[in-house]
Amino acid sequence: MTDVAVQWAGINWAGNYEYGASALHRPESLGELQELVAGTPRLRALGSRHSFTAIPDSAELVTLEAMTGTDVAVAPDRRSVTVDAGLRYGELAAALHREGLALHNLASLPHISVAGAVATATHGSGVGNRNLASTVAALELVTSDGELLRAARGDADFPGLVVGLGALGVVTRVTLDVEPAFQVRQRVFEQLPWATLFEHVDEVLSCGYSVSLFTLFGDAVDMVWVKSRTDAGPGPEGELFGAREADGERHPIPGIDPAPTTGQLGEPGLWSDRLPHFRMGFTPSNGDEIQSEFLLPRGNAVPALEALLRLGPRIRPLLQTCEIRTVAADDLWMSTASEQDSVALHFTWVPAQAEVEALLVDLEAALLPLGARPHWGKLFLADAATLAPRYAHHADFVALVQRLDPRGAFGNDWLERYVLDAG
Repeated sequence: MTDVAVQWAGINWAGNYEYGASALHRPESLGELQELVAGTPRLRALGSRHSFTAIPDSAELVTLEAMTGTDVAVAPDRRSVTVDAGLRYGELAAALHREGLALHNLASLPHISVAGAVATATHGSGVGNRNLASTVAALELVTSDGELLRAARGDADFPGLVVGLGALGVVTRVTLDVEPAFQVRQRVFEQLPWATLFEHVDEVLSCGYSVSLFTLFGDAVDMVWVKSRTDAGPGPEGELFGAREADGERHPIPGIDPAPTTGQLGEPGLWSDRLPHFRMGFTPSNGDEIQSEFLLPRGNAVPALEALLRLGPRIRPLLQTCEIRTVAADDLWMSTASEQDSVALHFTWVPAQAEVEALLVDLEAALLPLGARPHWGKLFLADAATLAPRYAHHADFVALVQRLDPRGAFGNDWLERYVLDAG
């Protein structure tokens, strides 16, 4: 092992959380990782640091950067690929492009790691598109005794292993479903009246393969980003329920240079160059920010938005933008879309931690009664006693954690408060 452990004090991607770990390990082989895990009292895996809380923190951390290659192993039927878990989605997309293959969807940012995105149920958008974790067909992880566990779709407990929240082991390899590469057109429409959205919410959210609405909770929805597969027709253009097509490229946050964003204006492009909002070579989103997200049953989209509009005067001073997306249901135990088609309300806040947390008290009071589930990697306040009843397999997941990690090697205070301790 080149670096047995380095003294380390680091911060997350956005700069709002400083890790408390005293050491960061960089194993160079599976054997070194297994030895490290088995011999370390408290350890968690660190991905691309695109989380906004203590979810990945521990006494010591491990990164798989030195074990991550950019090659993909394509199955003989070309319906799946196996990759190193530390690979970032932008790198994975480039490797799939060389093979003429694609994922069904991508998140807003291609900068995040596969393992981190899967473990937290990160998602893109689209009424027919499940989250990124749903494409996992098999995985390998090192458990707390240093053993390598391999599991595949159909195995007992597999739906509990995929969205593992870092609590079950260090994931090293994943097998993902893929399909033939496809192209996408992206158009932006501006100033959609709220009344029109509420009357036609299902039609608006399903008007493209992937649809995102951006709003500051003013007089109208500021923008509707529509991503349409070229093999399914041209998609809407010119006008969308009264919203006019933008005459130039836009950034999701009003007033910011759109140079980092993926191509718009209806120009066809490869799936990986259109489904994310941001290009791999640029700083994603704004960078200087805090993020929160809540997923609710899709049928509660309108009452949730009505509640947020009532909070608008308090939200707007702290908000950079709010993105409204949809996620199709899956069967993964701790997925935020587990067993329900969902609408996702994603908030990009200004970097004012105390003020944002104070606002979240009232925001969660409005959304939690409507069935909201917070995104595991974002900032939220609701604890396990509140969240556990929203997951039909919560008790099964807790039992799986206890079985695979009996010595609590992958535990931390975040996990105890927000996932395991249900009162």
